[in-house]
Amino acid sequence: MLVFISANEGSAQTANQAQLTREQAPSAFPSTVPPSGAEGGNVAAAPGDADLGEQQILKRVEGYQPFTISAGAPFYWTSNVALTRSGEQSDFVVAPTVAAFYEPRITSTLYGLVDVREQLFYYDRFDNFNFGSFDVEVGLRYLVPQWHNLLLRVDYDYNRLTEKNSFAAFFQNHAFIIDASVPFQLDRAQTLTLGVFANISAAAEESGQPPNINAISAQRSDYGTYLSYSAALTRSFFINAVGTVVVRQYYEGGRDDISEILALTANYRVNKYLTLSAVSTLAASQSNQSVFDYQVANLGGAVALQVKF
Repeated sequence: MLVFISANEGSAQTANQAQLTREQAPSAFPSTVPPSGAEGGNVAAAPGDADLGEQQILKRVEGYQPFTISAGAPFYWTSNVALTRSGEQSDFVVAPTVAAFYEPRITSTLYGLVDVREQLFYYDRFDNFNFGSFDVEVGLRYLVPQWHNLLLRVDYDYNRLTEKNSFAAFFQNHAFIIDASVPFQLDRAQTLTLGVFANISAAAEESGQPPNINAISAQRSDYGTYLSYSAALTRSFFINAVGTVVVRQYYEGGRDDISEILALTANYRVNKYLTLSAVSTLAASQSNQSVFDYQVANLGGAVALQVKF
């Protein structure tokens, strides 16, 4: 049986489990194109790469298309549904996603971003864990060519975690994300990217908390670094590996976690609209409150559709 730590922590742990699940789940969308180096001093974030560490330096093309509509469906086996230290239970998860992106080119090195995303998580056996994640994001990307194509990203993100089969929120978060990454072009087909980020929660609201009680909260800020390797093996087949180390500082309860995450993907682009992927994520987390330690593996695939205009 899956249980939480105690009754007064149940709501917060549900919100925290959902946050970690969506952040560590396999990505719904691969990179827009096989990885390439910066050309012409232009950059844009790959649509759908919502998680830090997956931005791509893209080629400049004539007739820039700022709008992207995407739909994808990761499907995977997870080894630890509730992200618990012991008594792990596995399950099969399907997490369909729809998203719309607008990335206006402001100057040759400055791009805007406005996107809206909705992802639903459906569990096979433990359907009480079903939830939705709705995001609205606004930000800027700035390329500094003279500094080895340093890519700077600043975003505001509103995230709303919703109950299954409902848009009713059990957790809402307002965050500011700062990210800096430097690509190293190994050759025409391979890129190594090193980056750092901060994801700072400015405000959060959690349902189910007892009134006037300093209950354990799921609100936190994250600080981390990542190393990404991308390779285009053919014109249609490309792979990506991202290793991330992140410190998670919770606002209440005196809790601090350190997490290590490895994400691996192999992508086959059937045509300019359809991409098929094999996906996996491996994660381990250590907390100063050992009851929150856990390990999890997610293995599966993904189908993604994308239209640009």
